[in-house]
Amino acid sequence: MRENKGKKRLLIMDAAIMLVLLLLDQFTKYLALTRLKGNPAIVLIDGILELQYVENTGMAFSLFQDRKVFILIMGFLVMAVILFFLFRIPEGKRFRIVHVLLAALIAGALGNIIDRIRFDFVVDFISFVLIHYPVFNVADCYIVVSAILLFILFMFVYREEELEFLSFRKKRAAE
Repeated sequence: MRENKGKKRLLIMDAAIMLVLLLLDQFTKYLALTRLKGNPAIVLIDGILELQYVENTGMAFSLFQDRKVFILIMGFLVMAVILFFLFRIPEGKRFRIVHVLLAALIAGALGNIIDRIRFDFVVDFISFVLIHYPVFNVADCYIVVSAILLFILFMFVYREEELEFLSFRKKRAAE
């Protein structure tokens, strides 16, 4: 009974994190739509960082331009896989960061999915002009930072036996 209570509490925490991050993402995109659209870029750090309104009909690095249905299907599939693993993560304190990172990943994916459904494009507005990096948004930051940190955790922090929850194999009895 206690396990279910702990798992429920973690999932409520995950949902709260997702909601807060999603609201922050949508608020920043609202600001971009109302303050940046149709206006010149706002220079934050000359030659390095600008706020510039861009409508992206593709995915990362503008791949699959104007393929809304395909991108939405892929987004929902990726979110389903992430949710599947979110429900399988052990409850221990050692895995709370994984809960937080997966919640951020879902918030980022959902933020961009909402844009695609509402506008047929994703609102991008953060531009690193120093390296001519593609314009991106807050949801993209959630996705990239979470994915990198999860990779580091799974490769260098957690031991193989700690990650058995990721496996589809049945646990062997009395090894």
